[in-house]
Amino acid sequence: QVQLVESGGGLVQAGGSLRLSCAASGRTFSSYAMGWFRQAPGKEREFVAASSGSGGNTYYRDSVKGRFTISRDNAKNTLYLQMNSLKPEDTAVYYCAAVQRGFGIVEVRTSEYDYWGQGTQVTVSS
Repeated sequence: QVQLVESGGGLVQAGGSLRLSCAASGRTFSSYAMGWFRQAPGKEREFVAASSGSGGNTYYRDSVKGRFTISRDNAKNTLYLQMNSLKPEDTAVYYCAAVQRGFGIVEVRTSEYDYWGQGTQVTVSS
């Protein structure tokens, strides 16, 4: 069982930056592939970025490549999402999620994730 708690959301102007954090419970954080997802009002939840358990492999949706960076500190059981050059279309509730996978495996399929946080709101004003 893994419990996830996101933080770091807020209101920012277009072009600004935010860093989201996801704190995980448990002693086997490195055995979990982790992902960030987002859901805007009236839209389905969508994949944003994912990291393997080691942190050595990552994957991003096209619209955030070059602007967002996913990283993790396994010693602190924490996942991060650094978001730069934010755009109004990035406005959404952001969720972190976890699923057990091999050390180098990245998981991008929303349906495969077993554990989810409660979400943190990110609002980008124009």
